[in-house]
Amino acid sequence: MALTTAGLSAATAADLPQAPPPAPIIAAPIFTWTGFYAGVNAGWGWRDSNRQSVILGGAVPGTLFFPDNGDGGFTGGGQIGYNYQIGSLVIGLETDIQWADTDQDETVAFLPAGVPGTFVPGEFRSNLSDWYGTVRARVGYSFDRFLPYVTGGFAYGNVKNKISDGVFAGSNDNTQYGWTVGAGLEYAFTNNLTAKLEYLYVDLDKESFNVPGGTFTSNVETKFSVVRAGLNYKF
Repeated sequence: MALTTAGLSAATAADLPQAPPPAPIIAAPIFTWTGFYAGVNAGWGWRDSNRQSVILGGAVPGTLFFPDNGDGGFTGGGQIGYNYQIGSLVIGLETDIQWADTDQDETVAFLPAGVPGTFVPGEFRSNLSDWYGTVRARVGYSFDRFLPYVTGGFAYGNVKNKISDGVFAGSNDNTQYGWTVGAGLEYAFTNNLTAKLEYLYVDLDKESFNVPGGTFTSNVETKFSVVRAGLNYKF
């Protein structure tokens, strides 16, 4: 009788529903900055043009004076690049092309040599750059989805200058080359979408062009700063 009862109890226990096995533990994916990306940006570019003078030779020697002035305007464009992460270190290469709206006219004065106090007012039309671009290395240290970084490399851009007054008239429109350095902070909202805030200093060097009174090198700044925000899509 006891054996029969024990057998019935075992059979009854076997018929009871069994607890499901525990769900497997899946580790959350670790974010990485490694990969190609492309995006757009927009910001503000400006320069601080200090008072300068240029000595002119040729048929009508003299000095051309520029005023104290700063100018700037909107800048925007696109960028592509690649990052590679080694531990917390992130290294990469980025290139961008930008459009800039920074036209500004400045009043200048020409003082002919040997005629003290005689000024010939005129206009110097100076465009910071219609467009410019950079090719830069980036080095950063990641704090998971935060990436502060420094950047620097090669810069190029289109520069237009035009001068017209009672003595001189001339213009140039050429592509100049130089360098750039800067820093920024990038944050990944998702595994694919990132946003950045960046500062760049760009130096496109000096320029020369011919006017009837001779050739002069313009010290009007082709050095400018840019602050911009951008969005990137990481593939």
